[in-house]
Amino acid sequence: MKIIGHPWIQSERFIRVDSVEAIRKSPASSVLYFEILLASVDLITYCRNEGLPFAVSVTDIKTAILAHGMGARYLVCGTDIVQKIQNVAQQYLFDTEILIPISSEDEIEVYAAMGIDGAIFMSAFR
Repeated sequence: MKIIGHPWIQSERFIRVDSVEAIRKSPASSVLYFEILLASVDLITYCRNEGLPFAVSVTDIKTAILAHGMGARYLVCGTDIVQKIQNVAQQYLFDTEILIPISSEDEIEVYAAMGIDGAIFMSAFR
């Protein structure tokens, strides 16, 4: 299980972006984060064409499949849908990793037992 944003573990930083200029100003080692796929298609296409890693927040299976198809490195899912999306990702052998946002270390064990690819602390988002 991947853990992102824990103070003991070196990990990527997720940068919320909403323009090409914001993408260009982002640190080179960051993962660009989009909260809404539909509103970010042009920016995601730009990231894909430039070879930039990105993550997308998803709330349903269709959006997860589309984001994976567009080349997302990560899908960030809520507790209500994360297990279903993880199952789809395993069924179709996604390269995209499924992440669940967490606020406490206690949640790591719960999501590890469910087989979720990773957990991301809210502090990882900038």
